[in-house]
Parts: sequence; C-alpha cells; structure tokens
Amino acid sequence: MIFNRILKLMFCCTIIIFGFNSYSAQHNSYYSVKEFGAKGDGTTLDTEAIRKAVNKCAVNGGTVLFPTGNYLTGSIDLKSNVDIYIQRGATIWGSTNIKDYEERIPELKSYNDYFLKHSLFYAENAENISIRGEGIIDGQGAAYKVTTKKKPDRYFNRPFIIRFVECKNVKIEGITLQNSAMWMQQYLACEDLFIRGIKVYNHANKNNDMIDIDGCKNVVMSDCFGDTDDDALTLKSTSDRITENVSITNCVLSSHCNAIKMGTESTGGFRNIVISNIVVKPSSSPSIIYGYHKGTSGITLATVDGGVLEGINISNIRIEGTQVPIYMRLGNRGRKHHPGADQPGVGIFKDVNISNVMATDVQSKIGASITGIPGHKIQNVTLSNIKIEYPGGGTKEDAEKEIPELKDHYPESTKWGALPSYGFYLRHVNNITFSDVEIKSKISDLRPVFVCEDAENIQIHGLRAASNFEAESVLKFINSPGITISQFQSFTKTKTFISLNGERTKEIVLINNNLRKVESVYSLKDVDAKEIRMGGNIQ
Repeated sequence: MIFNRILKLMFCCTIIIFGFNSYSAQHNSYYSVKEFGAKGDGTTLDTEAIRKAVNKCAVNGGTVLFPTGNYLTGSIDLKSNVDIYIQRGATIWGSTNIKDYEERIPELKSYNDYFLKHSLFYAENAENISIRGEGIIDGQGAAYKVTTKKKPDRYFNRPFIIRFVECKNVKIEGITLQNSAMWMQQYLACEDLFIRGIKVYNHANKNNDMIDIDGCKNVVMSDCFGDTDDDALTLKSTSDRITENVSITNCVLSSHCNAIKMGTESTGGFRNIVISNIVVKPSSSPSIIYGYHKGTSGITLATVDGGVLEGINISNIRIEGTQVPIYMRLGNRGRKHHPGADQPGVGIFKDVNISNVMATDVQSKIGASITGIPGHKIQNVTLSNIKIEYPGGGTKEDAEKEIPELKDHYPESTKWGALPSYGFYLRHVNNITFSDVEIKSKISDLRPVFVCEDAENIQIHGLRAASNFEAESVLKFINSPGITISQFQSFTKTKTFISLNGERTKEIVLINNNLRKVESVYSLKDVDAKEIRMGGNIQ
C-alpha cells in the first residue's frame, strides 16, 4: 500500500508539472490498476482487474493509472469521465485469444457492423474520455490469421485497438500504438475529438490503417507520427454521418498504401477539412502486405458511395516516393452503408484547394489524375505551387491509350496503369485551375504533360514543364470548352504546344506564354481556328 501511495503522489506531481489542465476536472481521483489486482507481469490476464478499476473510476470520474509493467488484457469498455493514463515503462498487451474480447455492435448502423465486432478499448455514447501518457499499447495483431479471402469474412475476429462510437469530448495524447490485428483506431460519429503527439506503427496484419476518422465532427489532430502497411491518415464515412470541421497538421506519415486519404466509404460525406504541414516519406518496414514499399499515393480524395466532398483545403505537403502523388475521383460504386439503407446516388465533389506540394522520387509512370464520370463532374478545384518530378519512360502507346470509365470500381490511383499524360489526366471536370505548377521527368516521356477530356473551364497559369520533342504536344484537349493558358515556359524544345481535338473544344485563350522553344503553337482536329485567341505570347 505504501508503494501505491507513492505512485499516486508521483503521478499527481507529474500532472502538475506537465500541466494537463484540460482534464483537471477528472483528476480528483486516481485508480492504479494494481490496486484492483492487476499483476502487470505480461503473462497473467489482467482484464478483470482493469475493468474493476474503470468501473470504480466511472462513479465519480478520475484517472485509471497503469504504472510501469506489462498488462495482458482482453476488451475494456471505457466509461464516461474516465481518463486512462499509461506511464512511461508501461505496456498494455492485447490478448491473442479472441475469446478474451467481448462482441460490440454499435447502435449506430454502419458498413462495419457485420464483421468488426472486437476492440481492445471500446466506448459508445461516452463523454469526457481519454487515453494518454508515454506508454505503449500493443495489439499483438500478427497472432490473428486471415483464414479466408472472401469479403467481408476476411475481416472476422481481428480486434481493433481503439474503437469509440458516438462519443463526445475525446482525447488521445502522447501514447504509442502498435501492431493491431485490424485498423489501429476508429472514431465513428464522435464529436470534439482531440489527438496529439501519438506514434503509430502498424505492420502486423492486413488492413493495418493508422487512424480512421469516420463520420466525426470537430476534430483537431496534430504532431503525430504514423508508419503503416495500409492507409495512414484516413477519413471515412461508413455511416450516414458526415465527417466535418476537421483540422490536421504537423504530422509525419509513411504508408505502403495511401498516406492521406479521404474515402473510400463516403455515404455521409466530407466537409470543411483542413490538412497542412505533412511529410510523406517511405515506410521503415521492409515487409509489404498491401501496396508498395514507398506507398501507393500521397494524396487521395475519393467519393464513390454517394455523399458530398466539399470545402477541402490541403497545403504544405512534402511527398517522397509513392506510385501516384495526387489522385481525385468521383465514382459510382454505390455501396449501401447497411442492408436497409437507401441506394446512394452519385455524390458531389467540389470546392477543393491543394497548394504548396512537392513530390519527388515518384515510383511509377502512371501520372496524377482528376476524374469524374459521365454526367457527374468534379468541380471547382484549384492546385497551386505544385512541383512534381516523375520517372518518365512513357511511350507513344501509353499516349494513345483509351482509359475505361470503371465508374463502379474501388477508387485506387493505380487501377488504370499508365495514363495518356505523364503529368495530369483530367476527365469529366469543370472549373479546374492550375497555378504555378512545375512538371519534370527524370528520363524522356513521349506523352503530353496534360491531357484533358470533357473538361470545361480549365485555367493553367504559370506552367513550367519538360516535354519530349516527339510527343504529340505539351497539352492536349479533347471536347473541352473554355480553356485559358498563360505564362507557360518549356524546359525543352517542343514540337507542338497545344493539341485541340473535338467539336466541343472552343473558346481557347493563349496569352503571355513563352513559346520560344515551341516549333508549332497548336494542332487542330475538328476545331475551328477562329476559336483561338492569342496575345502577348513570345515566339
């Protein structure tokens, strides 16, 4: 008992020194799990002792303390007004026996209900809850084998480490999370979520996401590190709740799949999202379950199951590696978020700003893309101060490749393979602006830098690009009205500046471009030369 009193005193001093004032209302009482019988020896199952500490703490609120030790446990239900604090030197180990985890199906219906039933830390409709400290939670996820490739059965019996549903005032801070059997952490329809200074390493099993912010509102996340096999920073909408009012900044991310991803599930949609100051770098893990060693994409924005994606601002992103730097997709997979739900229609994708992005060491010749589907266009997207260095190597066959719509497919940036352009491919879009963009390739590429098809109101200002002399053109437009190109500069001698094709291609403005390295300004196919207005160009 004397030892436990000393621990309590030391912990109180720590709280005072480091100033965890935001949770001072919960710090009236401290409950060491060892007082309730936890052994902390790494072999004894401490589940019941931890549950007793949580239940006792929940009566009046307070902090459940994990002192230095190794705590083996099954599922723990977190209650309102309970703060979990894991001291440095303490590790919570998830049991490798699925029978130690209780099944929890939330009241809120979502796509996950059928197969995601187990979690190490679970909370539903709780308020003022937190998991903090300098310790570790390890799910021992490699112990859970995937026994079938059938969907969704392949997700069965693999517990999350954290799953909170419809909770308010949630705080996750300082801890290290590693080796989940499934997603590391999912916050479903939570409100007022604060995440700061956590470290995530997740390469133990399939579907090893870093974090899934799903249908939540009022979210602040900062100063985090993630290295995962599956998607890293992942925003979803697997229920009818929208993910909105989210600010994420100052993080370093590594993923074998997508570093920054919005979607795939999108039923409720996404609104008012700000993501800034992110470094995307190759994973430190040499083993790959999904994806590629240096990642699939740097930035993926996708809505394919209905829902709106609007008011998205992404800035100050440094991408090293990945197959594709930027991928935006409006599709129509149309998956219901539960069997009784209405069939979702095509979603809305609009009002997106991406700025100050530098991508180097791109690993494939695929290229970046912004694509909607016939009759449903991505609208009002601005990309500014973008610098991308591609590997090159595209062929004339690649340039002539026809790209299928695949409107009902999973939205993956690599699904088409090499695109007809090596920089950006645009199709079924409206009002897209590029400003101060630099596109290069390490070796020669025989594709245009941009190809735009069924693309209305395209503005390209301050493009600097390298184009092979044998390429059809630097820029190619097919059935795309309302084009303005200004302040272009070529790094290399170029045969043709702009190729204009299709009867719908009209209202072309070329002003103040440096065309000294261009042999021919334009080529026309089924386009009237009277549709072209030129002025202030240097030739």
